[in-house]
Amino acid sequence: MTATTTTPVATAPVRTLRQPSARLRAWATRAPLLPALVFMIVVTQLPFVATLVISFFDWNALYPKARRFTGLDNYRQVLTDADLRHSVWTTVLLTAAVVLVSLVLGLALALLLDRRFRGRGVVRTLLIAPFLIVPVAAALLWKHVLYNPEYGLFNGLLHYVGGPQPDWISNTPLLAVEASLVWQWTPFMMLILLAGLQSRDHEQIEAARVDGASDWQIFRHLTLPHLRRYLELGALLGSIYIVQNFDAVFTITSGGLGTANLPYTVYQSFYQAHENGLASAAGVLVVIGSIVIATFALRVVSSLFREEVARS
Repeated sequence: MTATTTTPVATAPVRTLRQPSARLRAWATRAPLLPALVFMIVVTQLPFVATLVISFFDWNALYPKARRFTGLDNYRQVLTDADLRHSVWTTVLLTAAVVLVSLVLGLALALLLDRRFRGRGVVRTLLIAPFLIVPVAAALLWKHVLYNPEYGLFNGLLHYVGGPQPDWISNTPLLAVEASLVWQWTPFMMLILLAGLQSRDHEQIEAARVDGASDWQIFRHLTLPHLRRYLELGALLGSIYIVQNFDAVFTITSGGLGTANLPYTVYQSFYQAHENGLASAAGVLVVIGSIVIATFALRVVSSLFREEVARS
């Protein structure tokens, strides 16, 4: 009996394909966004860095060779100069008045459009139209078509009923600017609050009606608490834009009669007084204030998204 021996056959080693690492996959996912990121940095961040550097110099454009480093003197002057402090106060007053009135009117219009009636689509389109008008064109419309003491619509209506013929811009300059901004920003608030109204739990509202709750009770205890986040979002986003408003002040009053806000003061310092350093310091303060408001706005938006995800 013969024993057979088997010789082992050499097999080629199997090569395993290495999976890309998580970091590599993450970079591959972000790669299409890199051109947009680079463009944003070049367009927005580099000019801001240049503005920040200039804000530390005493730099008059008429005497470029006489510029010198002054540290925080420009910021100190912005915060202590009487005219600049007045422009900061005007900016706060203008922003607060426009945001609050726009929110109240936007809420009233949103409640109206939340109801079903014939022609609701046409009414919604007409109410949104002021927000779509170019800001300079809107300011010119209010200055010449409505406010003009000779041929303006307001004085024409007052003349028809035998009323006085006031010069609206001279008598109430800040109110004239605020009214034009309220007219333009009320549709924005209305859209945000209308979206909040349409996201309500209608079964809960019907249950409250069955239990005998009145419209005011439903609005106070159900609708208003639900709209709190949307009211905060509208107020924060409106504040970001209105703090930086320049068109209405420049077009309607040219910054006169106590209506010069901080952006207009920056314009005056840069283009009229040629004080590059002082204007840059004021501009940096405007950006810092906008960033603070935008941070709160982003938190509100994130909380809204989390609530919608949890609800779904």
